[in-house]
Amino acid sequence: MIKGIHRALQDGETTLGITSQIIMCFLRHLSEDSAIETLKQALPYKEFIVGVGLDSSEQGYPPEKFTRVFKMAKEHGFLTVAHAGEEGPAQNIVDAIELLGVSRVDHGVRCVESDELVARLIETKMPLTVCPLSNIKLCVFDDMSQHNIVSLLRKGVAVTINSDDPAYFGGYMTDNFKAVSEAHDMTHQELAQFTVNAIDASFIDEAMKRDYRSKVADYVARFSDVD
Repeated sequence: MIKGIHRALQDGETTLGITSQIIMCFLRHLSEDSAIETLKQALPYKEFIVGVGLDSSEQGYPPEKFTRVFKMAKEHGFLTVAHAGEEGPAQNIVDAIELLGVSRVDHGVRCVESDELVARLIETKMPLTVCPLSNIKLCVFDDMSQHNIVSLLRKGVAVTINSDDPAYFGGYMTDNFKAVSEAHDMTHQELAQFTVNAIDASFIDEAMKRDYRSKVADYVARFSDVD
């Protein structure tokens, strides 16, 4: 299966010019022993997998449940991410950072429950991969106008806009950007900052990051005066 997905990603780069990498996720409603077994099964295919994550509902399944398997994954050279602070409390974000050693926090919108945590996210530039339309679908916010992604951006948190199972949650990347921009009065530079944050948070190499940041800056410069 992994080799098949890898071939599909290679086809995507060849035919569409889109690069991508695989993050293998553990399901938090299963046991940590199950996650450890999944990790062991994945090791022969490590060259195809850039990192591991933690998915599924947060309720009742805190990050500390998976401390051992994340430590093992990092020892094998995997990058780590985890869903935290979407349906679960801000403490899940703290625990994902401190106990799991994540490089990014998936979602993370409930960080606002703790001023100390928000200040920490700003200081460390810890990225939050926010999925606005998914948040509405899951009733994290009742309406996009209530979403806190723009206020977090203006505070200096490294928030990014992402799609989350687009076929299920109803929107690919452009749909998510459009939904946020239509619900909030934002400048072109602020909209572009979401993408710059995403480039900085990505697991691509530094040369590619510089190239993408340059492309974003050129685009903003060309279209900043266009309504």
